[in-house]
Amino acid sequence: QFATRVVSCRAAELRPEGGGEPVRGFQVVLEDTILFPEGGGQPDDRGLIGDVPVLRVTRRGPEAVHFVPAALQPGAEVLLSLDWERRFDHMQQHSGQHLITAIAEQMFGFKTTSWELGRQRSLIELDTPSMTAEQVKALESSVNEKIRDRVPVTVRELAADDPEIERVRSRGLPDDHVGPVRVVDIEGIDSNMCCGTHVSNLSDLQVIKLLGMEKGKKNKTNLIFLVGNRVLKSIEQSHSTEKALTSLLKNGPGEHVEAVRKLQSSVKVLQKNNLNLLRDIAVLIARDFKSKPAPRQLFVLHRKEGDSEFMNIIANEIGTEETLLFLTVGDEKEAGLFLLAGPVEAVENLGPRVAELLGGKGAGKRDRFQGKAAKMSRRGEVQALLQEFIRHRSPEV
Repeated sequence: QFATRVVSCRAAELRPEGGGEPVRGFQVVLEDTILFPEGGGQPDDRGLIGDVPVLRVTRRGPEAVHFVPAALQPGAEVLLSLDWERRFDHMQQHSGQHLITAIAEQMFGFKTTSWELGRQRSLIELDTPSMTAEQVKALESSVNEKIRDRVPVTVRELAADDPEIERVRSRGLPDDHVGPVRVVDIEGIDSNMCCGTHVSNLSDLQVIKLLGMEKGKKNKTNLIFLVGNRVLKSIEQSHSTEKALTSLLKNGPGEHVEAVRKLQSSVKVLQKNNLNLLRDIAVLIARDFKSKPAPRQLFVLHRKEGDSEFMNIIANEIGTEETLLFLTVGDEKEAGLFLLAGPVEAVENLGPRVAELLGGKGAGKRDRFQGKAAKMSRRGEVQALLQEFIRHRSPEV
């Protein structure tokens, strides 16, 4: 916590990170703050001003701007409280990034070109087109050895014209930077120009886990990592998944992969058999319809199980020169698929209207119009429309 004073408060809007409607609130500037504004690859802090939650902290020149949902009185003394769990997580990830970056360059000459502290995992963009699994394993072993060595992490400030700055690793200062330059040192390992928050000793990182690599931008590789409490949470989640799979598969963790492979193979066989059965059913349905002596101007069918191929087989078997077919598959109360097939003139006329009635979208070509239906319960209205069309076209029926 930190006691300070409100300098200014003005109405503003905040756009949520996930998108959506802007949130109305106020931008508050304090005499000083312990909440870190986003920058340097690190997200901002959260906390409270009195009992008012801080929803975002951004930097405006030398000032930290706190977005809050309620107005605060300029000149008022306030108690600022920090969300420590979020702050410590960011400290672990950021210091971990500095360590990984330094050791990757020392061991392999891979320079870091950018990094991102994500909500669940973080990544470092390395200036190399590829990285071997052996290199990742060696890097992970080395950074965890430094953690066990309990190496101190310190912060110092240098004057902007201090020649020492030339020996500090940096990707450059912001254009609007003024005042001293902040340097984060990992003793004997790295000196890095940085505005972010860090642990005071590598032992506070607990452990680093390198999850693997992803192809980055041109000739770059993204290295995915977790630090500290995020590793523990990941292990907890993996263990819960492992327990659930053990219960479902009725075998030990070491046999899970082989059990899933067998299940996948069985599913493929079942899917193939099911598809063959659906085709046979489609042919039988069509032949049954054609065998009846009654007029064959309209054929309507709904089936819960099926797909586009199932409907098209029926249409092919019955023929679309004389018969108008309206076929649907899917759950009665949910979305599904539909096919309108028949004489070209009828399909072109009725197709868009059928899609509209079913609350769906479709497209057609000559004697077929098919698509997705959101309101399967309105099939009766479509059938009535088709019957009315046939009556107008054939008065004698």
